[in-house]
Order: sequence, then C-alpha cells, then structure tokens
Amino acid sequence: MINEGSLVIYKGKPAIVKECTDGKYTIALADGTQVKVRDKDIDLLHPGEVIKFSEIEYDKVSDSVIREVWELLLDDGAQNISLNELTSLISDKFTPSSAYAAYNLLKDGLYFSGSIDSISPRNKDEVVSEELKRTALQRESSDRALFLERLKACLKKPSENPMFADDTRFIQDVEALAYGKSAKSRTMKDLGIGETCEDAHSLLLKTGFWTGMINPHPGRYGLSINNASICPQEPAQEDRIDLCHLEAFAIDNSWSNDPDDAISFEPPNIIYVHVADPASSITFDSPAEKEARDRGATLYLPEGAVRMLAEETLPMFALGLCEKSLALTFKMTIDESGAVIETQIFPSVVKVKRFTYEEADKNLESNAALNALYKLSIKINKRRAAQGAVNIELPDVHIEVKDNKITIEPVIDSLAASIVKECMITAGEGAGTWAASRGLAFPYISQEVELQGKILGGYAGSMQLRRCMRPRILSVKPGRHQGLGLDTYTQVTSPLRRYTDLLAHIQIRTFLRGEKTINADDVSARLGFCEAASSAAVHAERASENHWKMVYLHDKKESVWDAVALENKGSRWSVIIPSLALETQVALQRDASPNDDIKLILKSVNIAKGEAVFVQVS
Repeated sequence: MINEGSLVIYKGKPAIVKECTDGKYTIALADGTQVKVRDKDIDLLHPGEVIKFSEIEYDKVSDSVIREVWELLLDDGAQNISLNELTSLISDKFTPSSAYAAYNLLKDGLYFSGSIDSISPRNKDEVVSEELKRTALQRESSDRALFLERLKACLKKPSENPMFADDTRFIQDVEALAYGKSAKSRTMKDLGIGETCEDAHSLLLKTGFWTGMINPHPGRYGLSINNASICPQEPAQEDRIDLCHLEAFAIDNSWSNDPDDAISFEPPNIIYVHVADPASSITFDSPAEKEARDRGATLYLPEGAVRMLAEETLPMFALGLCEKSLALTFKMTIDESGAVIETQIFPSVVKVKRFTYEEADKNLESNAALNALYKLSIKINKRRAAQGAVNIELPDVHIEVKDNKITIEPVIDSLAASIVKECMITAGEGAGTWAASRGLAFPYISQEVELQGKILGGYAGSMQLRRCMRPRILSVKPGRHQGLGLDTYTQVTSPLRRYTDLLAHIQIRTFLRGEKTINADDVSARLGFCEAASSAAVHAERASENHWKMVYLHDKKESVWDAVALENKGSRWSVIIPSLALETQVALQRDASPNDDIKLILKSVNIAKGEAVFVQVS
C-alpha cells in the first residue's frame, strides 16, 4: 500500500500520490496533470509526505561522491542493493530529494544499472567505455554548435566567413536533402530554414560546400548515375540475311556514340531500317532485361549518358562500330502516296557507314541511295501531314559538360535529320501494323491532339500546337497517333536506349523463332513497370538541362540575348531564347505581338531554383 503524499515514478518521471481509493491511485505530475493508475504502474521512491514538487528539488550530488560510492560498492562486490541503500550512501538523510537524486543516478546509467529494487555497480570497463562515449558526444555537440555559428556567419557574409574542411561531416544531412535522399535535415531545422531540396541546394551553394558543377536532379528522381552492370551473352550463331551489298547509313549527331539504327534504300521504293539487335541474346526475364526494365531508358545528361544496358553491350550490338554489324531489319515497301504497303522483319548482317547530319547533307546530291531516301521521305511526310500530323518546330540545343566547362550549341536543322526522322517513323508504323496483323501483344503508342482556335505561324504557333498535344498512351492495343498522322504506331528503332523498344524486339524475336510470345497482361505489366522509370528519366533530363543552362548563365549577368515573343500572359509575356532553347517570362512593351523579335538583358540567376530573370532592353 502506497500512502498519500508518497513520491513515486510513473513512466520514468516523478509523481506525487494525491489519493488512494479502491486500489487505484490518483497521482499528480510535474506539469499539473493528474492521472489515475494502478499499483503496478508506479514505483515507490519515498513514502513522503510530499506536498509539492519543489520539495524534491535537490542539490546535484558531486562527481567525487558518486565515484567514491561506486568504487566502494564495486570493491565490496555489492550486487542488487535497494534504492534506499544507495540513497543512504550518497546522502546523510533519506528524504524525497535524496531518494530522487539516487533514482537519477540509476537513470543516468553511468555508474549504476538495474531497477529500483535491484541496483548494481557497473564494472570498470563499462564505465570507462561509457565515459569515452559521452566525452565524444559532448565534443561533437560542442563542435556542432561552433559549426552552426560559422554557418550562420557564412550565410550572412560568405566571402568574409569561409567554412572549414572539417565541416563537411556536419553538412551531410543537407546534401542528402538536396539530392532528394531524405525529406528532412537537422541542420536546416536548426537554422530555421525550410527543409526543401531547393533550400538545401541554395545553402550548399552559398556556403561553398557545392559549386554549380554538381547536378542533384537525377538523385531527386531516384535515378542511378551509374551505367547498368549486367552484360548479356554475345549473340549466338544463327541464319541471317546478308545485306552487305546495300549501302547502310547510320546518321546521327556528331556527339552520338551509341548508333542503334541505320537506313538503306532499294529501288524502286523500299526503305530498310536496320536496328541494333540486343534481343538476339536478351530474353524475357533475363537479368539484363530486368535491369533495363528497372531503368526504363538510357538517361542522357549533359555530363554523360547513364546507360540502360551495360557499356560492354555497345561493341556487341551498336551499328557501324566494326566492319559488319548484326541487326534486326525492318523492310518497308512504300507506294506512290508514301504509305507502307508491306513490312518484313528479319535478322540481318549489314555493312554500316556512319555519317553526321552535316556529312550526310553534303553527300545528299552525290549519293544516289541518300537522294532516293530523301525523295521518299518527302512523300511520307506529305502523307502524314494530309492525315493531320502536327509539326512542331522549336529551337533545340546540345549541352555538354566536360572538364568543368559547359558548352551550349544550337541543333541546326538538317535535311538528313528529316530523312532519318521519316524513316524511323515509317519503321514504327510498319512494325505496328506487322504486329497487329499477327495478333501480337505489343507496346503500341497512341496520342490525341485537341486543336484549339487559330494556330499562328513561327515559334508562337509551335507553342500553341505543343499545348494541344495530349500525353501519349502506351497500350497493348493499337490506337491512332494523331500527332504523327498514323492509325497504328510503335517505337522499335532504339532498343539500346528505350526499354519499350527492347520489349518490342524481344516479342518480335520470340515470334520469329516460332516460340510462344508473352500475352497482353504480361506486356501491360511490363509497360506499367517501366513507364514510371522512363518518365523519371525524362523529367531528370529536363531538370538537368535547365540546371546546366543556369550554371552557364550564372557568370553572364548583364549579357544581352535575342528572344522571340510567344504569348501574352497578363502583365507578362512568355518568350523563348532560341540560342539557349530557354523559355521564360518577362514584362514586355504593350505593343508587342506574337513572334516579335526582342532583346533581353540578363539580371539575375538562381541555380538552386533553376530560374533566370531577364528584362527587355529599353
């Protein structure tokens, strides 16, 4: 039985017994609240009589006394002593204050362990270890306090208050937040700064822990910046159609180093699209297929590509890296209207010549095959346009980051690029109709277009058209792709770069071998799984490109840029800077019109927020 006025412990905290009725106790806590508890819920420290908590305030027991008592009990081999006994050793009197002091020694855990009824001195090794640990924690706490003071000073005047190299250990939680690996940061909270990725990035830049050359965006989308690691086996020997007699051109940008498609022509009206053939050794549910599915696509960043398939696969599958290349060929016969009237798909061997777009343009007149492909591409494009294809022409740039240097170069329009585009679209149409006619579950792509109002010309019109494009739909059922003006469409020309293309290739290869293909549910599941990953890659690529544009502009304050007005938005205009392919908003003169050429001056750049502020040159 515990009396009224007794000092007890409830959930590790002191309490005073105020009333006892029917075997239950009403206890008062230090914050003034009262709780009804049972005997088993509390531990008696002192029988009282305690009226108020000020009566149990105690003078701290000196370290020398505590250590002396601990050594005495240790030397005597004392074990399982009571709290009363410990209290009598550290104080002359057994009072509520002295009992509470003894309890706090037990709770502290440095010298004593156990429970109120059974207390034992800890051995010397345990005490020494705990003392070292506490000393280290105290030192770390002190160092962290000094770090926070330096950080605050640095944020106020960065140039006058540089951070120390040793401070990097305290900034790791901020870096984790900036990379999107954590949603919280102790340091940001201690500073009273919002715990967002952008705020963390800003702090790291202001204090010099990071420079603009660190790109955190892939991490924010949960993407690896390491290439895939699983390399499939080399393709097995098989019967392939030898097409080495045909000129085959792999035409791409000068910076491309993973050619996965090439084109050929055969009179009078046949287009061949030869595509890298990783499905010759990558099968459903193989380790390489699963890894590619997890990634969804190769991540193309200005600082380098992060590959969906292992780097070692390029010599095996990329086209034109050796004298002869293995390919999966799509052979399309085109009629006079530019329509595909027959598609054949088969494994092949090709002899590929690599061209840049500029090189192909120079050879367009002299090379009969290229010239014929050009004429066919015009027919194909006219047919698509007549069927409602949407043509969006906005400026594009190539950004490269190498050796801490950023270069931004406009992507120049090219006749060869238009040839390749139409051939790739034709392969997508041909493969789609081929698969549909055979009842294959396949990754078909459809898209709706909702044209609204009068469409302007120039960049302003292209921006209008872009807003009319609904998100594309991946499905196992064919559907109209209004954006391309096609009734059936898929993508099959980049199996080294896109998982959906690889999926299509594996399904085609399985069918051609006479084996059982996977069903619609299985294809749908794979599409759903990879779509999130590929979408993350697209967003990370866009955010990364914008990041590097901001870093590029950061030291170009007051520079002047040519821009084009796109659309009025109240007090501001949406504009585009073609040489940067950068869209932004500025306040323009009231008499401005869409597609007007204007000049802007750069006033400020915020790398962390990905924002640049321009004003019109007066």
